[in-house]
Amino acid sequence: MMLRNILLAGAAALTLPTASLAHFQLAYTEESQIAQSGEVPMSLVFWHPFEAGHVMDMTQPLDFYAIHRGERIDLNGTLTETTFTSDSNTGVAFDASVPVRRSGDYVVVVEPAPYYEESEDIYIQQITKTYLNRNELPTDWSEPQGLVTEILPLNKPYNIAVGSTFTGQVLAEGQPVAGAEIEIEFMAATPNMETHAANEATASPLPGGAIVAISDSDGYFTFGIPRAGLWGFAALGSGPQTEFEGKELSQDAVIWIRAYDIE
Repeated sequence: MMLRNILLAGAAALTLPTASLAHFQLAYTEESQIAQSGEVPMSLVFWHPFEAGHVMDMTQPLDFYAIHRGERIDLNGTLTETTFTSDSNTGVAFDASVPVRRSGDYVVVVEPAPYYEESEDIYIQQITKTYLNRNELPTDWSEPQGLVTEILPLNKPYNIAVGSTFTGQVLAEGQPVAGAEIEIEFMAATPNMETHAANEATASPLPGGAIVAISDSDGYFTFGIPRAGLWGFAALGSGPQTEFEGKELSQDAVIWIRAYDIE
């Protein structure tokens, strides 16, 4: 099954027509491995991080929290509205923080309000997970978080080795989603958390548009990781809600993972 999914990912990236620019909800921290106890700054930005492209205005998230050792930590009170500047425009974003004190995993969940994409006349809601870890003790990363839609990682998502693979399972209301279209994004341009602007992109998007994989009959997909850094996976329209305020809604599941070179 693993080899078949790798081939599916490659074939889909070559053949499926998709938009060249991929929307991605970020929940960004400079590091995923946290050495010291304290508040970890986080930036919430909705934009195109592969090419430091257009920033979409966020509104106050519907919910924002972390799961640590199975317990929920409410993070809504840490949100502060700000602006974020890319190479092409400035948009509304949010600063936040995550209290990382005990050893273990912190699964950060952002449930943003639906965003109206005027060019497509649809709403987009990207329910996003990212992972922090303290003291290399794994606790929560392999568990689903009961979201309406999510990508469950089958590899520890905060220390993937470059040249290996990442496998995820797309879920909606806890059930596998077959045939989901998954856009794959390298965060070539990272947020500068001091200036609230995009750092210079370290890579360029591939010809042919977004990289795409398709989940198999059990909701699984696999992608080979070619470069160190942050990689995002967005299962488009995988959620159960398909309409918002009388218009089409794409309710997406997003996961961010971090890869490292072996030195």
